[in-house]
Order: sequence, then structure tokens, then C-alpha cells
Amino acid sequence: MKTVLKALAAILVLGCAQAAQATPIQFRAILSGPNEATPNASPGFGQATVFIDPALDTMSVDVFFGGLLGTTTASHIHCCTAVPLTGAAGVATVTPTFTGFPGGVTSGTYSHLFDMTLAGSYNPAFITGHGGTVDSAEDALFAGIESGNAYLNIHTSAFPGGEIRGFLVFVPEPVTLSVFGAGLAGMALLRRRRKA
Repeated sequence: MKTVLKALAAILVLGCAQAAQATPIQFRAILSGPNEATPNASPGFGQATVFIDPALDTMSVDVFFGGLLGTTTASHIHCCTAVPLTGAAGVATVTPTFTGFPGGVTSGTYSHLFDMTLAGSYNPAFITGHGGTVDSAEDALFAGIESGNAYLNIHTSAFPGGEIRGFLVFVPEPVTLSVFGAGLAGMALLRRRRKA
């Protein structure tokens, strides 16, 4: 019986891994001044949601922000820090700012779908520094996002180095959470049977 349960668990995990690869992967960042590499006391706030889809070579970026002390001058994703969720890195995406990002404002929203097969979706220096091709740049950026080594930053006139930022962290989809819960329940059942 134990072997059957282990086999069932393995099939379930593999099935979910394949399902996760077939759908966009969601990441979220909470943007604030204290999250900057050199923390600041800005009352600015924001949230970014990024969906990467390696199968379609796309990256969707949605941001809302407000309360900035300065007016927006640029926004982009930086990658890849040496240590997850800390440090600073160069700009990975289009410079000087995301395509169509609202400039000269203290609050706003943004939504854009990037085709990651286009060189124009990246900072040219990021492509050069990560293998010299768009394919290698995409691989490096997606790996950096997935490992917690990438952050979204909003730069302003008051804070040219960045007023608010946040590291992108994985947001599990409901299927992943339910599989995790089923795995925990299965482990509890096995423990109960061992004690009996």
C-alpha cells in the first residue's frame, strides 16, 4: 500500500509540474521605499504582478502605484542579484523605462505584454552580459525572476536611483496549493498508519 501511495504522489507531482510549465507563472512584488537597496522613507507604495510564459516567450507586467514624493522618470526590472531578495543589479528590461510606462506622475497604473523574443524588450547591456543573444537573455531573466533575484523598480525625480521597488516572488496557483495540501494529507495518513 505504501508503494502505491508513493507512486500516486509521484504521478500527481509530475502532472502538476507539467501543468505549471504549460501555463504562465505568476510573480508579485510589493513596492516601497524601505525595499530599495538604499532604503528611503518615501510614503510611496505599489504592487507589481508579472506573468512569465516560457512556452509563448512572453512577459506580462501589471503595476499600480501611488503616494510618490517625486514624479516618475523610469521603471523596469533589474536582474540578477547575487543573493535572492536582496542587493542590487543592472537593468534587464527595456531602457530607460518600460514601453508606455506613465511618466511625470506620482500615481498610476500600467499594463503591458512584452514579446521576449524581441531585442527591444531588453536592455542591450543585459543581452551582452548574458550570452549575447535574445534567447540567452530570456533564459537568464526568467531564471532570475524564478529564483528571487529580480526586482521591479520605479525611479522618480526625488529619488533618481529608485523611489520604490520590490522583489518578484512566486505566487502559487490554486492547483499547486491543492496538490501541496493533498501531499500533506497523504503524509499524515502514512504517519498515522505507521503508529498503528
